[in-house]
Amino acid sequence: MLGASASVASASEATGRVYVNDNTAGENTVAAFDRHSDGSLTPLPGSPFAAGGRGTGTIIGSQGAIQVSGDGRYVIAVDAGSNQISVLRIRHDGSLALVQGSPVGSGGIEPISVAVHANLVYVANEGDKATGTGSGYTGFRLNPGGHLTPLSGATVSLPGTANPGDILFNPTGTNLIGVEVGTTDPSTFRIDSFVVGGDGRLTAAAGSPYPAQGAGPFGSEFSPADPSHLYVSNAHGGASNGSVSAFHVASNGTVTSIGASPFADGQTAPCWVEISHDGAYLFTVNTGSTNISSYRIQPDGSLSYVTTTGFKSGGSVRPFDARLDRSGADIYIVDAALNAVSAFAVSGGSLTELPGSPFALPAGATPFGIVTI
Repeated sequence: MLGASASVASASEATGRVYVNDNTAGENTVAAFDRHSDGSLTPLPGSPFAAGGRGTGTIIGSQGAIQVSGDGRYVIAVDAGSNQISVLRIRHDGSLALVQGSPVGSGGIEPISVAVHANLVYVANEGDKATGTGSGYTGFRLNPGGHLTPLSGATVSLPGTANPGDILFNPTGTNLIGVEVGTTDPSTFRIDSFVVGGDGRLTAAAGSPYPAQGAGPFGSEFSPADPSHLYVSNAHGGASNGSVSAFHVASNGTVTSIGASPFADGQTAPCWVEISHDGAYLFTVNTGSTNISSYRIQPDGSLSYVTTTGFKSGGSVRPFDARLDRSGADIYIVDAALNAVSAFAVSGGSLTELPGSPFALPAGATPFGIVTI
């Protein structure tokens, strides 16, 4: 049963905000919530907010479909149904207003993930599976007024078999990683690695793309504590055969394995990855087995499995993208089956689902991205 978030009296004033890319059919929207000190969510007045572009109205799997700008003033969301990117200004009360001139073309077909560092933005376009065209990475500049401008010479084309799942900067913005989920062909399970130049353009690392360590590399995250440590979930290994890979990414973009990587969690389809703000724990959302596994991150970057936590709603959920709040006290997971956001309190590597969880999203949403401020 969904938590009646709209009718729950908040335990305190809002301590933060949560935004979800609804991917609604027709005009896309972004759902907005106040987050309270007890971790509960209440919808902001006026939510959901129009994104200007169109969603697909169908379930899409990717990580990072919505982000916050480096200065914290804007929400950037992909519009997968219209091949566009929307920029919305965050008002003082947390409500959103579409920036004039937004949305803009994504530079490809079906954008599914966004990476942001300072005023540099890159988008991963999944492409048209029927024609094998329109897949790749495209760069933009975001000016102080929230306007996105394509960066000339900053488009990298991908093969039609790439099926990108995530694109992300390392914490210093000097490296960019793109993850190719691929098909059933092991040669298509790849990790793209780039050095980011001072002009924002990309130079592929020697040896890129690198082979992934498992079938269906999907969600990814750099450690906040060590910008050279990258973690990638392997989603398509089959029942009870999920794992997370740990890599070292050198300043020149070279990607090498850490320790005995990949590290098994014994679950099915680990797809989304989130790391605690202190870099001590990694959480991976196992979509196939509808639970969340946690690992301890060792000093050398290797992983040690801790535990797996289920959802109160049981097997009926379809957990997707996950984000910690800015304090690190709670983690929020988009649920594409229940059209809701599940919330868990975090204590080290242990998770406890909050009493009011899951919190309902607007009718008609097919959510696939979440961000917190």
